[in-house]
Amino acid sequence: MNDLFLQRAVSLEPLTSDAGAPCSFGVLVKPRRARTHVGELSIEWLRALVRSQQLVVLRGFDSFADAPGMTRYCAAFGEIMMWPFGAVLELREQANPVDHVFASSYVPLHWDGMYLETVPEFQVFQCVQAIGDAHGGRTTFSSTTEALRVATPETRALWHRAHGRYRRTVELYSNTVEAPIVERHPRREFPILRFCEPPIADDPTFINPSSYAFGGIADSERDALFGSLTRALYDPRAHYAHRWRTGDVVLTDNFTLLHGRERFTSRSGRHLRRVHIHGDPPLRNPHLSKHPHDAAASA
Repeated sequence: MNDLFLQRAVSLEPLTSDAGAPCSFGVLVKPRRARTHVGELSIEWLRALVRSQQLVVLRGFDSFADAPGMTRYCAAFGEIMMWPFGAVLELREQANPVDHVFASSYVPLHWDGMYLETVPEFQVFQCVQAIGDAHGGRTTFSSTTEALRVATPETRALWHRAHGRYRRTVELYSNTVEAPIVERHPRREFPILRFCEPPIADDPTFINPSSYAFGGIADSERDALFGSLTRALYDPRAHYAHRWRTGDVVLTDNFTLLHGRERFTSRSGRHLRRVHIHGDPPLRNPHLSKHPHDAAASA
């Protein structure tokens, strides 16, 4: 995609925080011409934009009429990470959810694929039906590179010593993961954070929480670890909460960001679609525990 086409076809703006200030990561892309389809944008340009900005919001474009159309587009973007249900996860509230993902509750910060054999580099979301700001349901994104910049040297030293052990059981898998809080980006060498945020303590409404344990630090340092991670990951310089508009297409860097969801009004009709796309080559999960009891549990 050449510069002349870009100048004629799209405008780029920084994402803005709740206070109206420009975010330090992410970009909003809008069409300059009516009836511009996302498929007209160069895949190579978008892939590079996601890797440089971490979060790309395409707003005002024509996009996918249905899940098969989204699948075809994503197959051109890269190798789709397939699930037993197919390429596209329909993210909407279920009547009797067995997991918080399909309820109207909040979802703590995490990275996708953390419990699987391979970890996708990209996520593609489509907003099929937005519900309006008053109903909540924003998707939250935290830039771990920005969180590392926000943190003090003493805090980063604490993070470097710590590691998390997480276990999760859902219909499709039951696995254990061990990951350092700070590690190198799997392809580009700069430091990132890998942290699965625990839900609010003793919350009886949170369905099917994972189990969490943290090592490498003293018990007396646990509160300092959680408190410092929360402050940095939710610092306005590192955090962005996306207010969905129907038709939004959002592309994210799953290797660098953590993401979650705010609570939303039950039965309000919120509906997103999501596809996972691998890097080239696909990343084998370096954190997946291979203990015999974990293998048996996932069989």
